[in-house]
Amino acid sequence: MSNTMRSVAIMGAVAAAFASQTATPADAAAKEKCYGISLAGENDCAAGPGTTCAGTSTVDYQGNAWTLVDAGTCAEIDLPDLADGSPRTGSLEELDRDLPA
Repeated sequence: MSNTMRSVAIMGAVAAAFASQTATPADAAAKEKCYGISLAGENDCAAGPGTTCAGTSTVDYQGNAWTLVDAGTCAEIDLPDLADGSPRTGSLEELDRDLPA
């Protein structure tokens, strides 16, 4: 195999590898924002006031910080109970709990 053919084959393999890792519209549709499930510093983009984007939440399970999860799983994620013993669940909308002081 010539060097040109070898280079073309390698470039094709690299392009195929990148294409397989690119999110498709179907992948994006299969995800949803889930508020109140992230550990501090592990949220996806757009946490609430006082934060700017990904990784900027400052409180575990911060109610106004979201993480992308598989569609339909947000409320089913296992989280520790609140301090008063009531269950803590994820939400598709911002929450008023576990906010930074």
